[in-house]
Amino acid sequence: MIITKGLNLILLLGVTSILGQRLLRPALSRIQIGQKTFSPLVTLSLESTRSSSRRRDPTFAYVRRSPLVQDSKRFLSPWSKWSECSGKCGQTGVQKRTRSCLAEHLWGVHCNEATEEGRLCIGHVCSACNISCPMGRVNADCDACMCEDATLHGKVSLEDGSPAADARVYLQAKTLKLLTTADDRGMFRIPGVCPDGKNTLKIKKAKYATSTVTIPESNRKNLGIQVQLHRSGKPYILRSPEDKARRVGQSVALCCDALGSPAPDRYLWYHNGSLLDPSLYKYKNNLILKNLNRDQAGEYFCKASSPGGSAKSRSAKLAVIGRQEAACNSQPQSHLIRLPHDCFQKTTNSFYYDVGKCPAKTCAGKLDKGLRCKDNISYCCGVSKMETRDISCNGYVLPTKVVIECGCKKCTETKITVRGRATAADNGEPLRFGHIYMGNKRVSMTGYKGTFSIQVPADTERLVLTFVDRLQKFVNTTKVLPFKENGGAVFHEIKLLRKQAPVTLESAETNVISLGEAEDDPIAELEIPPDTFYRKNGEVYRGKVKASVTFLDPRNISTAPVTPSDLNFIDEEGDVFPLRTYGMFSVDFTDEQGSESLNAEAVKVHLDAAQVRMPEHLQEMKLWSLNPETGLWEEEGDFNLEKSRRRKREERTFLVGNMEIKERRLFNLDVPESRRCYIKVRAYRSERFLQSEQIQGVVISVINTEPEPGFSSNPRAWGRFDSVVTGPNGACVPAFCDDQNPRAYAAYILASLGGEELEAVSSAPKLNPNAIGVPQPYLNKLNYRRTDHEDSSTKKTAFSINMAKPSPNSPDENNGPIYAYENLRECEEAPHSAPHFRFYRIEGDRYDYNTVPFSEDDLMSWTDDYLAWWPKPMEFRACYIKVKINGPQEVNVRSRNMGGTHPRTIGKLYGIRDVRSIRDPRQRDVSAACLEFKCSGMLFDQDRVDRTLVKVVPQGSCRRESVNSMLHEYLVNHLPMATNNDSSEYTMLAPLDPLGHNYGIYTVTDQDPRIAKEIALGRCFDGTSDGTSRTMKSNVGVGLTFTCSERSAAEQSIFQSQRNSGQQSMLVLPGQSPAYQRPASRQPTQGRTPIRGQRPLPY
Repeated sequence: MIITKGLNLILLLGVTSILGQRLLRPALSRIQIGQKTFSPLVTLSLESTRSSSRRRDPTFAYVRRSPLVQDSKRFLSPWSKWSECSGKCGQTGVQKRTRSCLAEHLWGVHCNEATEEGRLCIGHVCSACNISCPMGRVNADCDACMCEDATLHGKVSLEDGSPAADARVYLQAKTLKLLTTADDRGMFRIPGVCPDGKNTLKIKKAKYATSTVTIPESNRKNLGIQVQLHRSGKPYILRSPEDKARRVGQSVALCCDALGSPAPDRYLWYHNGSLLDPSLYKYKNNLILKNLNRDQAGEYFCKASSPGGSAKSRSAKLAVIGRQEAACNSQPQSHLIRLPHDCFQKTTNSFYYDVGKCPAKTCAGKLDKGLRCKDNISYCCGVSKMETRDISCNGYVLPTKVVIECGCKKCTETKITVRGRATAADNGEPLRFGHIYMGNKRVSMTGYKGTFSIQVPADTERLVLTFVDRLQKFVNTTKVLPFKENGGAVFHEIKLLRKQAPVTLESAETNVISLGEAEDDPIAELEIPPDTFYRKNGEVYRGKVKASVTFLDPRNISTAPVTPSDLNFIDEEGDVFPLRTYGMFSVDFTDEQGSESLNAEAVKVHLDAAQVRMPEHLQEMKLWSLNPETGLWEEEGDFNLEKSRRRKREERTFLVGNMEIKERRLFNLDVPESRRCYIKVRAYRSERFLQSEQIQGVVISVINTEPEPGFSSNPRAWGRFDSVVTGPNGACVPAFCDDQNPRAYAAYILASLGGEELEAVSSAPKLNPNAIGVPQPYLNKLNYRRTDHEDSSTKKTAFSINMAKPSPNSPDENNGPIYAYENLRECEEAPHSAPHFRFYRIEGDRYDYNTVPFSEDDLMSWTDDYLAWWPKPMEFRACYIKVKINGPQEVNVRSRNMGGTHPRTIGKLYGIRDVRSIRDPRQRDVSAACLEFKCSGMLFDQDRVDRTLVKVVPQGSCRRESVNSMLHEYLVNHLPMATNNDSSEYTMLAPLDPLGHNYGIYTVTDQDPRIAKEIALGRCFDGTSDGTSRTMKSNVGVGLTFTCSERSAAEQSIFQSQRNSGQQSMLVLPGQSPAYQRPASRQPTQGRTPIRGQRPLPY
């Protein structure tokens, strides 16, 4: 029914047959409306062509023609051509034509004539089949071309080369048409398919991504193709969008990349959790935002999807500020540095001084033209102005540089490094010369002692490394290693699981392999039916099989650090979820000679239900396999409850699952766990727990334990192991928790730095909430216990807590240290005053002072200043000299480091280093110290070198006995020289060359200052250029020797007599200052016999 100004116009629509068209044509010749008859041309008004929502019929408004004025042609443009008929083949449609009112444009006069007309039409004549074939003829279904004399032969294989038996081959037409199925060898044959370069096949197999193949154009009658199927998986985010800052009116590009099999074919972008309309923003994997306003600030993330599933990227923060607004807060934050032990400040009643700090956050700097995923130049808030202040100490003045203004400047470029050591979990045997893979690419090798170092590529989302033992002693281990995103190095201890010795199986018999350390109480069993082993070419294997099945038993808590990956998977929505493990096993099947790897199908896993302590987990248990490229676990299959005796007298309940052992050989018995929380942990340099003394790069690990008693030798079995790295504001460690029962889950927390375990705060004889960092009564509810709580002989490097989820109704529990999973942002941004757990490092009697403040844990805090201790933020060179002390007491030794030859720094202080000598366990009256000094070299502008003026001063009544002869000869041959008139100290212009232990000098260059210092210290302690030791060896590799007597109580400390002037050892260039003086005579060195050709240094 079509309504037009009160008149009813009845049209017959939808006539699709040829007969219907014949019936319609006479009706269209004369249309009667009321008392009037019109021709087929019907005048239509465009303004009423909206479709009826109920019948979806087009509605037209009929306009009665009025007589045109004599010159109407002057006011209306000519009619356009009729449009294409909107009807499909054989169906009724509409054609339209339009014209415009010229008078309206010229004089504003409205025309009362129609400006659009429409007429009914019939679509084009339907043909029997409109497919044209360049080769062969059209098939009976009119959906493809066929060639009777052509035959296609194909082979489908899996990733490891084994045949893809039962793979289905489809022809892509209007609907997929099944052509054939591959046989046991992966072979198929399709007659009649034309090799015209247009026919497309789709090959499908369960758990594998669909492969699309176009048959190549060929004149051959018999054509062959080979297809390899890749395991289907969810997308994996390769690159997340980056944090950016812009001003109002500017533009920004946010980018997201994902990989997968099949490849992602759809991207969605979200702003503050809300989906951005794809039709409005016209995005794909890149989101372009132009002419920004403040409302567009916030968090953005993308979601990549494919037929295999979805994955979400990390969120990026977009800051949008006003056009004239300051890019950074110019006022620096408070930052306290510790002063030397002889520099107590009476005004503040402390040893600390506030030097200020600028937070290194992204800011809106100067942009170049063009929109890029990664800005060519990154801008961060940093130091824009500093001033020098003199601090009055006990008898001397200490200069320091204080931040007085912050501004937006280029971010400090840093390098990210991961170091570590790979050793056996059972006896510490190193993985010697093992291969390290990142995906399918080998990126490094372990050394003789199992050590490794890897530079993390830019834009790395997750660092997934696989450690492969070429000797096959250990199970191949995949690890997801956290790293410092702001630059620097993190040290990881990689624990490897030793392979079980192989057992011999008969392939024609049913074989059962126990999974668990206790033979009489296994967690699960593998049942391998007869004749299920087969070679990679698909042939059934008959004969003896060597089977090595290694099980990681969660009932033994010492195995937790061996956990592969980080026990995470991606759910259907693309979110990362954790798994709670009930055991993992690695499978290795070979022929009798051990030369050929074998596959197995129809293998059954029988999991003893009595081992599952949480009843709700019985229904959620699944079998998983590890994807070594992504480090994520992927579902293999479900379990079903069955009752059987299985070599036991009593009937037991088992969870039974089926699996195939092909490309992947590492499996997991896991349950997804949604009860999640975060634990706030910080690490410090000392027990003072000052905010300015927090340590970054500390690896914090958590071991989640189950609530019920497990294995008899262990009170509680573990279910998850995870690690994170501390940043500027500590770390938020994920762990399972429960809001109903505080004891439902417990956790052990550990911390390590550079392979050295940090100490936790004591819990005995009674809890000290101020020291632990958590107030009462929440602390009692968490049941904090350090590992030595009941046995003082136990290590003090971990603590346990009950994972009691904070109650939303308790104000005391909503401020940390436990945060609900949805409150991660609150945990990450929690102030230092908020409750948190603490670790600290006992660094001994060692003190560092820099004139230009710099945190070795935060490389972004580096400042481009001539007096910076480290002149380059991407290359850190650590220098040490070994000082031997003959005397009954351990003494403090100081190095005072000043500019020596550079005109911008000469006579100015770089910094001070204090260290206490360590007694030699083999010699009663001998101790030694490894003393750091500032290396000589280029300053930050890379214009010219500076030979650092280093003064070594032992505290107390000390006398210089000797100088290493090779070091002395080097200094004599590399002028200028420093004068040494005071025998109680030693002054030198630091060597430019990286000397070794033969000189008593130890130099190491690294991308991380802490790593460089640790390596150099280890060599200095050992007295070698390539070894390492934690025990001081005072008689080898010595640079300086002093003899110190016991000082009387009334004698003044040598530190108290220090002056900035350095009166007796100031250096001056020849003819300019007395600082640089050439030796006037060649007198023998005290306590040494000069070697031939040596120019002794006057003291």
